[in-house]
Amino acid sequence: MTENQNQPREYDAVLGGESQVPLGAAVLGGIPGIKIRLASPIVEVKVAALSEALSRYGDAGLDLIIAALQDESIAVKFAAYSLLKDRDEPNLKQQFQKYLPTFHFDVITVDAEGKENSRRRDYAHLFPEDLGNGSVLEMVYIPGGTFMMGTPATEEDRRDNESPQHQVTVPAFFAGKYPITQAQWQAVMGCNRSFFKGVKRPVECVSWNMAVGFCRQLSQQTGKKYRLLSEAEWEYACRGGTTTPFYFGETITPKLVNYGGYSPYANAPQGLNCRKTTAVGSFPPNAFGMYDMHGNVWEWCSDRWHENYSGAPTDGSSWETGREDRRVLRGGSWEIYAVRCRSAVREWLSADHSWRPWGFRVAVASVSP
Repeated sequence: MTENQNQPREYDAVLGGESQVPLGAAVLGGIPGIKIRLASPIVEVKVAALSEALSRYGDAGLDLIIAALQDESIAVKFAAYSLLKDRDEPNLKQQFQKYLPTFHFDVITVDAEGKENSRRRDYAHLFPEDLGNGSVLEMVYIPGGTFMMGTPATEEDRRDNESPQHQVTVPAFFAGKYPITQAQWQAVMGCNRSFFKGVKRPVECVSWNMAVGFCRQLSQQTGKKYRLLSEAEWEYACRGGTTTPFYFGETITPKLVNYGGYSPYANAPQGLNCRKTTAVGSFPPNAFGMYDMHGNVWEWCSDRWHENYSGAPTDGSSWETGREDRRVLRGGSWEIYAVRCRSAVREWLSADHSWRPWGFRVAVASVSP
């Protein structure tokens, strides 16, 4: 049944003198109108009201946006944060720390020999998701942006499936600070199927189907829409604004990544091989505050596999054409050569295949304010 455009809805608010009043609609503008829309059960209505509050109503609107940081909907919370994140008022920083706390870390880069050539202090925002049994899932804010996905022809040991390099615009979203750990898997699924046991180690021996099942169960448990990262989101989050083979720069070393250190990349020296997973967060993050994007465990993405990027989405979404049973893996693992841990590396496996190197991390649904 087609909606009558002149029929007022519960969240209609018309500013007198600026708009034609729909027949029977209440004339209610200003802050009261914004408050009514923020009370709507429709997320899109709330998000639109927040944008209007900031652009039209100054400090009074600002107070409403700050209050929205407490909203139960992660989409509304995210929209409020997106509107406020570039402001420097002390009271805003206090509210962020309360509802979207910051964490600090060092961002490290190395040269082609693996020698550190820069180190700077940075921070990112996250929200904690309490999974029960003392387990907390930390979801990091990933700012939206545009990047070149894939590799240029000049990147050493690139493969054809990493081309053609193409521009992708990724909306902001939240992603797991770490791969899902065994403690988190246990809290949601009630079991632990990993070979290398350890509550802070990434869960492994997980198929794509199992990872999707975890997201489904987590969504039911929390009321939020958790999912796997798309392949474009994964590479964007991994690169953290870099264009080099690794987010550390031209190469990696066993001091930076858990991989098969006996087979280095570029001019880096050989190093030790752990021959097993390590606790998440044992190695430095990238500029987005994302840990373990190189090595440790391969991470499932939502996309179906394609042999190259011809026809790939350019909006950061999951590529959902093609064979349903072949799914994408990214990031390399504890057992793999350095070259296979590069930011652009792609692999695929059957959706029902599980083995020791396979893990995953999660994202939560985004919204554009």
